[in-house]
Amino acid sequence: MKAKNVDIEVPYVYVHIALDGADLALHGRIGGIPYDQVRMGMRVEPVWTEGGRHPDHYRPTGEPDADYDSYRELL
Repeated sequence: MKAKNVDIEVPYVYVHIALDGADLALHGRIGGIPYDQVRMGMRVEPVWTEGGRHPDHYRPTGEPDADYDSYRELL
């Protein structure tokens, strides 16, 4: 099902994305995975659209999850 007037599938997950080695988090939408499989610590990568200034969404990399201690200060 598509959101009205927006080109995204619903339901969707909007998350804080902690960057490795940084003390800040970005906001972004997770795609490429069912919403109920998104979890804390999941490693993701940006997905760009042609000519986009910002990532369209982020998708799982398949790497092992980040350790909780590496991002707990950002919660």
